[in-house]
Amino acid sequence: MLQSPEPKYSPTAPTNSYTPVKTAAPTMEQATIGRTLVIKGEVSGSESLFIDGRVEGTISFPDNRVTIGRQGNVTANVTAKEVVIMGKVHGNVECSDRLDIRSEGSLTGDVITHRFTVEEGAVLKGAVEVRTPEKKAQPQNQNKQEQKPEPPKALAVTAGA
Repeated sequence: MLQSPEPKYSPTAPTNSYTPVKTAAPTMEQATIGRTLVIKGEVSGSESLFIDGRVEGTISFPDNRVTIGRQGNVTANVTAKEVVIMGKVHGNVECSDRLDIRSEGSLTGDVITHRFTVEEGAVLKGAVEVRTPEKKAQPQNQNKQEQKPEPPKALAVTAGA
């Protein structure tokens, strides 16, 4: 039995070459300091920052995330909502939310944060202060009595006899 050389069914590609236009903006804007860039001075902004180069000075992104990439080398005090360290940081870090030091990351400096994680293999040299999140102020109409903070309680330590 012979069959004709033409296939009986052949799917055809659509003739319309229409490509839909993306109308949604990216959900997270992020600035990048590339591997070959060296910045000396103050770096601040209102978007997330990824550092894979070298920064010396101060870094201030109080409402956003700062990520130090594997090739990143930072000699600066860092203030941000979140900090992720995969490279090297020499300086103090203050986070209003959390600090994450990944396994290949290294931090030499003091830390003030609400939450933090240090993966196995990471290096952390310095003091760590974990603070509780600040509670939002109550409206003045709701509670007119001023609340006084409780004085610290003295601890008694006795040596074993």
